Amino acid sequence: MKQLDVQIMGQSYLLGCPDGGEVQFREAVQRVDAAMCRIRDAGKVKARDRIAVLAALNLAFELSDLNQSAISSVERVRAVGATPASSGEDHDAALASLLDRVNAALGDDGRLL
Repeated sequence: MKQLDVQIMGQSYLLGCPDGGEVQFREAVQRVDAAMCRIRDAGKVKARDRIAVLAALNLAFELSDLNQSAISSVERVRAVGATPASSGEDHDAALASLLDRVNAALGDDGRLL
């Protein structure tokens, strides 16, 4: 395990990171920092621990929402595939729609999860 020095909301932390996971880890730190700074900058919450809890809840909700969206999309594609009368074009359109939704959910992230 490698230790990385990172900054979150202007404070330094020395955190453990799995070997080979530095890029993914730094991206996660960047997401947490951005989420916490948004809450702090909104001005309604001042305590760092409360900001951290709210940021964690927001990020967990976003992840849950993405997972639910992906599950719903897969279920719709399976439903199209289960219809005996559906044509290959229907499958292609459903798959293209699913890929568009996945790409939109990932945005510029470039990673699957």
